[in-house]
Amino acid sequence: MLASMKNRILPLYGNLCLALSFVWKSGHKWTLASIGLLVIQGLLPLATLYLMKLLVDHVADALTQPDPQFQLNEVAFIMMGMGGVALLSSVISILANWVSRGHSLLVVDHMQHILHTKSLEVDLEYYENSQYYDRLHRAQQEAASRPIAILHSLIQVGQNGISLVAMGGLLIVFHWAVVPILMLGALPEFLVRLRYANKIYDWERSRTGEERKAWYLNWILTRDTHAKEIRLFQLGSYFKDMYQEIRALLRFEELSLEKKRAFATLGAQVVATIGIFGVYFFLAHRTLQGFLTLGDLVMYFQAIQRGASFLQQFSGSLSGLYEHNLFLNNLDEFLKVKSRIEEPILPIAVPVSSSRGLEFDGVTFTYPGDTQKRLSNFSFSVKPGEHIAFVGANGAGKTTLVKVLCRLYDPDEGQIRFDNHNIRDFSVEGWRSEISVIFQDFARYFLSVRENIALTKQGAPDLSRIKTAATQAGAHEFIESLPFGYDTILGKWFEGGQELSVGEWQKIALSRAFFRNSQILVLDEPTSAMDAKAEAQLFERFHQLTMGRMAILISHRLSTVKMVDRIYVVDHGEIVESGTHDELILQEGSYAELYEIQAKNYQ
Repeated sequence: MLASMKNRILPLYGNLCLALSFVWKSGHKWTLASIGLLVIQGLLPLATLYLMKLLVDHVADALTQPDPQFQLNEVAFIMMGMGGVALLSSVISILANWVSRGHSLLVVDHMQHILHTKSLEVDLEYYENSQYYDRLHRAQQEAASRPIAILHSLIQVGQNGISLVAMGGLLIVFHWAVVPILMLGALPEFLVRLRYANKIYDWERSRTGEERKAWYLNWILTRDTHAKEIRLFQLGSYFKDMYQEIRALLRFEELSLEKKRAFATLGAQVVATIGIFGVYFFLAHRTLQGFLTLGDLVMYFQAIQRGASFLQQFSGSLSGLYEHNLFLNNLDEFLKVKSRIEEPILPIAVPVSSSRGLEFDGVTFTYPGDTQKRLSNFSFSVKPGEHIAFVGANGAGKTTLVKVLCRLYDPDEGQIRFDNHNIRDFSVEGWRSEISVIFQDFARYFLSVRENIALTKQGAPDLSRIKTAATQAGAHEFIESLPFGYDTILGKWFEGGQELSVGEWQKIALSRAFFRNSQILVLDEPTSAMDAKAEAQLFERFHQLTMGRMAILISHRLSTVKMVDRIYVVDHGEIVESGTHDELILQEGSYAELYEIQAKNYQ
């Protein structure tokens, strides 16, 4: 256990500095205010004890004097001083609570900013990896609370440390052995805290998967995404029972750990109590022998009482720091995730108007951790203003091609060139800004229609441009019929929101793709949720809508790709056929066979 604890204590300094940097960056002035207030709070108890000693001694002297009036005047001044210290303590406490709350809010927001920034930085592959979700889940649990908890623990360590030094100095005057006895009495509880901090940390890491599954089941039971199927197929009890089973297991294990910690803490506190009351007895004995005044007795008694309390709080804050440090490893682990999509050291500008177009040259790609090649020696080109299509069965590699094109992944072999420049020479953001994509699993944003289409923070977008994009996608007519037109909130999550059909949502997503002024337009099953009329209207105007752009169309419906300049048939990550629709029909290959099968359904 000692070796394990040593290995975990060694990184404490680094993680402590990391947490403090988060706290400092979130608000310099707030941090300094917290430090100043804790120093004052740490010294005030010593002033209170000394004034209490003076009060008791003066009262005791007054009782022995024939005329106590003079002593009473001094007692009044001492009482005024004690009242002033008490009032100051209240003011400082209220101010410290306000500063602590304000600083906590800043730290929480700052940490969420860091977490969001890192989540956007990591590659798409991490979002397709269960281990990443475990890291993200642990980081989300700790990011908002642990740094501020470390700040509070440090404040408590500082405040209690200052008070302990003051009390310790006072008690050493009484007897040198008092402080060591109190420290030895507090040591067992401190070691118990450290030991169970390790146990709880190890248990929570080992159960991250179950915690995440419970969160997922709760999400299924409480969100609209699964509401229809859960009711239709009567799945509520199934998912609810599954959730309760996982929570029962987690609850049992956690309570077992807490029970063991409670008994160990009780034993440690018995040792501490014996030490404290032993010192009390020694103090009373010295007073009866005449070595201490009644005021000394009261002062030292309270000093021992407060010193033991401060020592317990100090050790608790110190062990809390150790515990927070362990959990901060989760956040640090997440922040250290490195992106494989590397930015060029000296990026070149993406050509504003392409003259040579886009080219895939021998591109081969395998997903990390997979063994099957999703793209193999993939080669094709598309000229400015040219429109091409990719067709093939599910899993053939069509969507993978889009991910690699957008630099969501980089190919293992081969190059992707734009105007004869390797796209890795462009900045990632610069390259992606030249691509508009509507994915088959398009996103739905519960914002206004206007925001859904424009999705920009660069000032208020031109409404005429938004309407043009919506008209091109066939969405303008139904948008105008909404209660507030383009200012209508979509979805049912927020007040006044309007739900759309799947086909209407797809038209909104398509409007977003048309709105973006990019050189490459990628449409992945762009009409899968549209009715036949809307689909026909869209593709009748396909060339007009994509005029001047390089357009890449991915579709299972071969009737929708007839109008493009060139069609590529993909099978197991390879291009097996290419040509115009008429040329491929004449070849009588897999494209002609698929087209014939689909055509029979309409005959």
